[in-house]
Amino acid sequence: MRFSATPIEGLFEVFIEPAADERGFFARTWCTEEFAQHGLPAGFVQASVSRNHRRGTVRGLHFQWPPSREGKLVRCERGAVQDVVVDLRPESATYLEHFAVHLGQERANAIFIPPGLAHGFQVLEDDTQVFYMMTDVHAPALADGFRWDDPAFGIDWPLPVTVISERDRAYPDFDAAAHARRFLEGAS
Repeated sequence: MRFSATPIEGLFEVFIEPAADERGFFARTWCTEEFAQHGLPAGFVQASVSRNHRRGTVRGLHFQWPPSREGKLVRCERGAVQDVVVDLRPESATYLEHFAVHLGQERANAIFIPPGLAHGFQVLEDDTQVFYMMTDVHAPALADGFRWDDPAFGIDWPLPVTVISERDRAYPDFDAAAHARRFLEGAS
């Protein structure tokens, strides 16, 4: 695997290195030792899959409040998505900055998202499937989000939104002071 740091601390793009022959290819998608060598968590405790029928669908922006330590390794197994991560860690040098990356079966890449960042994506092809591995068990009481179009983040999504859940559409506007207060209280 090849690891590429992003401008946001702890956020890495991870590329597989396929060994190809006439059958197709074989590649390692995760390795405890290689993740540890890059200072990333080596233990994942839960995995999930997201199937998305229509191009233009948006999921997110989702995150877990502290004390959750949920990091995610996200890979698009079929189709393609524009994956977006927003740094919500008030003490981070990149607080409120976002990073976007194209994830797709043809790129053979993934993104590792550390705790404290919001995550969302827009589906670029019909019938797209996204696979997640998490470093902490999902805690519904700590789950929250912000709207995909919140002006505080200035995200430029590549397509018009065709499908979005009512929950994702109804998230409130980002309030920096309230967010920092709750984030720092939960982290202590």
